[in-house]
Parts: sequence; structure tokens; C-alpha cells
Amino acid sequence: MLVLAIDTSTKIGSVSLYDDKIGVIGELNLYIKINHSAVIMNMIDNLFKMTKLSIKDVDRVAVSVGPGSFTGIRIGVAVAKGLCYGTKKSIVGINELDLLVQNIEAGEGIVIPLLDARKERVYYSIYEKKEGFKRVTEYKDGELKTLLEEVKDRKVIFCGDGAIAYEKVIKDSMGENAIIISKGNSIPRSVLAAQLAVEMEEENLYTLEPFYVNKSQAEREKEEREAKEKNSK
Repeated sequence: MLVLAIDTSTKIGSVSLYDDKIGVIGELNLYIKINHSAVIMNMIDNLFKMTKLSIKDVDRVAVSVGPGSFTGIRIGVAVAKGLCYGTKKSIVGINELDLLVQNIEAGEGIVIPLLDARKERVYYSIYEKKEGFKRVTEYKDGELKTLLEEVKDRKVIFCGDGAIAYEKVIKDSMGENAIIISKGNSIPRSVLAAQLAVEMEEENLYTLEPFYVNKSQAEREKEEREAKEKNSK
């Protein structure tokens, strides 16, 4: 099975081709300064050119559905669905937190991927790693300090851009109980999403939606305005 994987949930844009028999065919990871919409199709086109493959060769498309950047998630999901709609390829949505923990191959214990939601808020979930990963909490959005208070007496491996952004906060709270994965190993790699997608069931192209955890700032502001207008009547 040849899988095209797309991840635009963070500032890193990632596209890859993965063959379940050969392994990695190609992968591109770029720090996106402006907007994923300006580069994601060029990245996919260039990946196909460099590998001398095309969408016709692909069996399945995997896409990160979030959590992360609201705009980025929408772009990635729209691109993936557009490719599948026109070519009848199967599609699989991958949660960004489930993807991030795949960067941790060595060791056992508690692993917490953190995605920066700004102002010391993070998207996260808690996983237990033994032979594989077992998620033991829901996907959450919350204050980092509240999470750290909950796990401060345990040895924890942290990864993701939230772990990098708030490394000092984590270390100040947990000291040697916290292991922070390096920047190079804290980026979401789409090839790992492709690897996961091989074993997953195909999803419905028409019902696959972004996974946000919480509401966007625009949505919250709209609800606040509507509430004020309702109360003023």
C-alpha cells in the first residue's frame, strides 16, 4: 500500500509518501512562515516530481485532523479530501497527538505530547508506553500548570512544540522528573501518520472533519457577541 500523508496542524508543514513494504519513499518538512495554503500543494507536487510518482500511484491519503492550528487543520483536511474526491482514493484521519507520540521509540513510561495553544495553554493527552502506546485520557485543552500539578510526582516524557515552548515552566515545576524531547524529534512527521494509516480502517470521505478540542477565538467571540445581543433585548 502506498500512502500519501499530509500534516498542516502546526507551523511545520509535512508531506510524505510511504510504502508498507519498502518504507519511506519521500518526505518534506518545512517551517511555514505565512500560511499553509500558499505552499502545501507545491510541496505535494514537488514530492511527486522527486519520487517520479503521482496521485494515481497512491492507494490511501492520510491527513492530520488536529488539534492544532484551526486554519492549518482546515487547509490540510480540505486538500486531502479534494485529492480523494477526484481520484476515489481512501482516506484516513490521524489525531495530531497520537502522531506526536510516535516520535518516542526508546524507553517506557508516561508520555505527554504538548501542542502550544498560546498563553501557557496546551492541547494534550496522556499515554502509557510499553510495547506500544495506550492513551489513558481524553484529548484535552487546558492550562499547562494544571497538568504539571497533576503529574509532577511521576517521571514523564514530554514532546511537541508545547514542550519546547514551555520547557522552562515544565522544568521549574517537575525538575528531573521531566524529560523534554529535542526540537528535532518534537515535530510532527507525516511519514509516521502514513505508517499509522496503513493499519487503520478507511473513513467516510464526506463525514471526515477537523478535530479541534476547543472552539476557535473567532467562534468564541461570535458566541459572546450573540449572547450580549440576546441579553440586551
